[in-house]
Amino acid sequence: MMTDNIKTGNAGENLAAEFLEKKGYEIIARNFRSKRSEIDLIARKNNMIVFVEVKTRSSFSHGPPEAFVDYRKANMIIEGAEQYTFDNKWEGNIRFDIVSVKIGFESDIAHFEDAFY
Repeated sequence: MMTDNIKTGNAGENLAAEFLEKKGYEIIARNFRSKRSEIDLIARKNNMIVFVEVKTRSSFSHGPPEAFVDYRKANMIIEGAEQYTFDNKWEGNIRFDIVSVKIGFESDIAHFEDAFY
């Protein structure tokens, strides 16, 4: 049985993927797992691979979704990205983005490029 949080997260990831595709990104992987890390979306645009953390909330009562990517979470994403680039022999540029999705009465999507490293 899927919890509401998982349903909200999945819906947010789908909206984020559509949003990025409309901006010219190609989604090349979803929910990439490596050891302790999970990367929500891996996208490619031009000669850049972008590792995307999607944060979805149904309200901003506890702050904006992007505020929930802390140092520990960022480091886990970086570890996963290192594994992905190694596994795929990628030697081009990489970037770490956050896509913040608010789902509910009013939906909103914000894209923060180069959010951490």
